[in-house]
Amino acid sequence: MPTAESNTLSFRSAVEADVPQLVELVESAYRGDASRGGWTTEADYLEGQRTDEDGVRRVIETPDGTLLVVERGGELVACCQLEHRGDHVYFGMFAVRPGLQGAGLGKEILAEAERRAREQWDAKEMRMTVVNVREELIAYYVRRGYRRTGQMSPFPYGDERFGIPLREDLAFELLVKSL
Repeated sequence: MPTAESNTLSFRSAVEADVPQLVELVESAYRGDASRGGWTTEADYLEGQRTDEDGVRRVIETPDGTLLVVERGGELVACCQLEHRGDHVYFGMFAVRPGLQGAGLGKEILAEAERRAREQWDAKEMRMTVVNVREELIAYYVRRGYRRTGQMSPFPYGDERFGIPLREDLAFELLVKSL
């Protein structure tokens, strides 16, 4: 029987030793057949990698940011990027282990990320970009107070570090929430 302690989430900044596990987590949440175990999969419109060890290292090494590692009972269950960018904090690289999605972990982690953005950087706003065809995911963020801006930025077609698109209509939409 799980104890209250085994269900408690702990948060810490990622370190170099976490890189391989973080790549595996992000890949499992977004790409390939493993990602279909959760609801955040991008496998229907993107193939290839979501990130790699160099990409994760760059996030970890960003001077005014952190890659939060989320653990429960000593197991890595999620991660998210927070990067202070002037008047706001950018939220990215959010991944929850597919078998644990849909149980409220994401909501709890997002609330902690917003709290840290306010307290650590006195941020007034959280921003993120979401692939425009991810209507279910965008709706999830809207339910948590994020506003669709309609502001789009191009998908990096031809740069396989971000995956291999299976559609020609991909872009990123900016979502914003006042903190």
